[in-house]
Amino acid sequence: MKNVIVVIGAGSIGQAIARRVGAGKHVLLADLREENAKAAAKVLGDAGFESSTAVVDVSSRASVQALVDTATALGEVTGVIHAAGVSPSQAPPATILKVDLYGTALLLELFGNVIARGGAGVVISSQSGHRLAALTPEQDKALATTPADALLDLPMLAPAEVTDPLHAYQISKRGNSLRVMAEAVRWGKRGARINTISPGIIITPLARDELTGPRGAGYRRMLDLSPVGRAGTPDEVGNVGALLMGADGAFITGSDFLMDGGVTASYRYGELAPQ
Repeated sequence: MKNVIVVIGAGSIGQAIARRVGAGKHVLLADLREENAKAAAKVLGDAGFESSTAVVDVSSRASVQALVDTATALGEVTGVIHAAGVSPSQAPPATILKVDLYGTALLLELFGNVIARGGAGVVISSQSGHRLAALTPEQDKALATTPADALLDLPMLAPAEVTDPLHAYQISKRGNSLRVMAEAVRWGKRGARINTISPGIIITPLARDELTGPRGAGYRRMLDLSPVGRAGTPDEVGNVGALLMGADGAFITGSDFLMDGGVTASYRYGELAPQ
């Protein structure tokens, strides 16, 4: 049986990482939209990769379990790349929490039950999690360790507490990095590793929605005033993903890698800092 790399969210970033870690393996491309998965499979197939597709709704336990079953029927799951999600311009707060926070918790739980020894995973989070104000230690622990199916019942996530899509996105992404840290302990018992990447604005269709959406002017200013002065590319994220999933990253687990061109640094100590 083949070693299997599962890509959840078959967009530019997921594909960029898969191209770096999927040679000689079976790449299972899963997406909410079948046409997206099939388009990605054609691109990878034309480049010599062996791939297949699946449809998954990450906010549904039954759907994620079905994806796990599909993957394990193909072979040993040695890699998981989670790059699915919705942005503040694409969905209301409740949907963002269900997809970006709960959906990530589900994937970490269910793929953590089957990940092969020596395997590795990476979750694509966001710089936004780094700009949320500090939470209490109790809130951090709750986001990290509350059972997935009880996560959205936390008082801090009640509709009256999370009324803005950006706030929902930021707390979801903070929760992703905390969850990965906690799950790294459990994955480690199987001899596997899991990490988070928190990119800044990477030019993808989702990012273009943000740059042309209601917060677009603010995002463009953010890029202009950042130390690097530009957006990133999926290939740059792919390079970090390959490090974290490969032999050179064998001592790295439970970590979050912020790669935002210095935007967060500028918010704290530069021209983007609150006056």
